[in-house]
Amino acid sequence: MKQFLDFEKPVAELEGKIEELRHLSDGGGVNIAEEVAKLQVKVERQLRQTYQKLTAWQKVQVARHPDRPHASDAIARLIEEFTPLAGDRVFAEDRAVLGGIGRFRGFSAVVIGTEKGATTEARVRHNFGMAKPEGYRKARRLMELADRFGLPVLTFVDTAGAYPGVDAEARGQAEAIARSIETCLRLKVPLIACVLGEGGSGGAIALASGNHVVMMEHAIYSVISPEGCASILWRSGDQAQDAAEAMKLTAQDLVKLGVVDEIVPEPLGGAHRQPAEALDALGDRIEAALRRLTPLDGGTLRAKRREKFLEMGRQGLA
Repeated sequence: MKQFLDFEKPVAELEGKIEELRHLSDGGGVNIAEEVAKLQVKVERQLRQTYQKLTAWQKVQVARHPDRPHASDAIARLIEEFTPLAGDRVFAEDRAVLGGIGRFRGFSAVVIGTEKGATTEARVRHNFGMAKPEGYRKARRLMELADRFGLPVLTFVDTAGAYPGVDAEARGQAEAIARSIETCLRLKVPLIACVLGEGGSGGAIALASGNHVVMMEHAIYSVISPEGCASILWRSGDQAQDAAEAMKLTAQDLVKLGVVDEIVPEPLGGAHRQPAEALDALGDRIEAALRRLTPLDGGTLRAKRREKFLEMGRQGLA
């Protein structure tokens, strides 16, 4: 059953009518194909009008849609012969971070992603995509493995942020994130990062300090959630919409700011409507980036990656 967002109510009403007509047709042999086709045209027109003028807050809602493709979906769609690798070799396995080795369109690669989960059971199992220190240490271990064997790294980011629990802090959450970022920056192999839905805080940048960073059209990427920002600035999460507008967290804003390199267009109505098509488009952008980056030597890759992030800092100080 489709889940509609608040601003999609007109679309929901039209699709409800389509379902009613199809049910009548199934029951009585009535041919309503022409009427359904007319309503389908109206649905597409309404979706186009709605999604062409989404506000920042509405994009936050789309980025969090439960039916959006997750890291596990990207791996299943794009990666062949995927072999998962578990554990940080220090404390435990963190199911919020998926990782392993596979083949992407002829390239052997190490793949890492934050996984939110699609069902209630899966969300609990994956801790809603919020990794603990062992998750970032596993990511670091896999990136070092990639560096050792000359394999490119592909990361799929979808997390509200790192897990903020007392146990995670006690095991060195900040240090684990910092070390993961450090590892990203010193790799001598291509690192391509993809923001699928939410790119939240250090939990995202720990896997997204790449040579090439792409965002899905309706994804978001920010240092804090709009609710968290509002609670700090206005002492209330009720002004999250205002915070979202001020934070410049959309893909379109971040390309202009030079924080991300490329936007991947989504199917009409968002990636949650046609996830396979959305992931195929993402795969095309990853392939193009890989073909451009793999001929470069390790020293050049590392230098370009570091310079890219240093330049962001210079712009921020300007």
